[in-house]
Amino acid sequence: MSPHRILLTGANGFVASHILAQLLSASHSVRAVVRSASKASAVRALHPSSPNLDVAIVPDMTAPGAFDTALQSDPPFDIVMHTASPFLMKAADSTSHFLEPAIKGTTEVLEGVKRVAGGVRRIVLTSSFAAVGSFGLKDERGKVYDESDWDPVTLEMVEENTADKRLAYRASKTFAERAAWDVVEKGGQGLVWDLVVLNPPMIYGPLAHKVAKTEELNESTARIYDGFLKDQSPEKELPPNGLHLYVDVRDIAQAHVLAMDAPHARNKRFFVSSGSVTSQQIADILREKVPGAVERVPKGTPGANTLAADAFKGNNTRVKEVLGLQFRSMEETFSDLGRQLVEIEASEQ
Repeated sequence: MSPHRILLTGANGFVASHILAQLLSASHSVRAVVRSASKASAVRALHPSSPNLDVAIVPDMTAPGAFDTALQSDPPFDIVMHTASPFLMKAADSTSHFLEPAIKGTTEVLEGVKRVAGGVRRIVLTSSFAAVGSFGLKDERGKVYDESDWDPVTLEMVEENTADKRLAYRASKTFAERAAWDVVEKGGQGLVWDLVVLNPPMIYGPLAHKVAKTEELNESTARIYDGFLKDQSPEKELPPNGLHLYVDVRDIAQAHVLAMDAPHARNKRFFVSSGSVTSQQIADILREKVPGAVERVPKGTPGANTLAADAFKGNNTRVKEVLGLQFRSMEETFSDLGRQLVEIEASEQ
């Protein structure tokens, strides 16, 4: 495929850092959008010799016309990837910190494309399993999720449970994705671009961006560090399984890259998950593959199946058949992450 000119939002994030690295290694031309000069410097520092990278700063992606300047380019953009997401619960003090940035940020990108970026032919949107799953709002026993499913969360639920940040996060992803599809539906035949939406569940794997200390880890990575390594011991209890569906960060990044050119991806959602993983499986891998982990990672009951027999599953057929995505092994995901976490921890001391 010929090189693309791509606008990538949230370029300093956990997933987007991998997307950026994969795009640049394939000789695509990328404008990385971040929210501050310090984040712009951090992105440039990761790719100091790349001639195909430029950076734009959009401090507030909810502002009217927020992306209009960033979307202007010569040569013009033909692909937009919108990954920016306000998911850092410990930094949020209200539900509006999720809802407004996610919804307005998404619609501002799409409206900006219509206003000033007539060369764009495809928009790839990073959504989430949070916009797919029911999370207890419906009976999920034996459920097999696919792209036809939507989280039944409503605005009324969020307003009645203002302290529930996870509910607000799910609502933000659901409403933002629905807003994107509304733009497509209302645009009708007049739209010159199509939309591809990717819906990953928990995202694990090594970081592609620099983290100076473990306190700076993103949400899912911090879950692994806190639950399996930090102040842990073999005698301690394993953390709960939580959301057991997962994907390797390098695989969801690859799905973004593949989505640019897949002809049959037009106006489709993709559930992107390699399968299920339990805390016991994660512990077993860390203890076997990561130096020093045997002395600190909770042992649990090695090899035990701790997933309920009627636990919900996900159908990843579409992403494999339409995008051609191949998934990494569970062992690779958690051994690579575990070794990196130990390295980050050691660098702090």
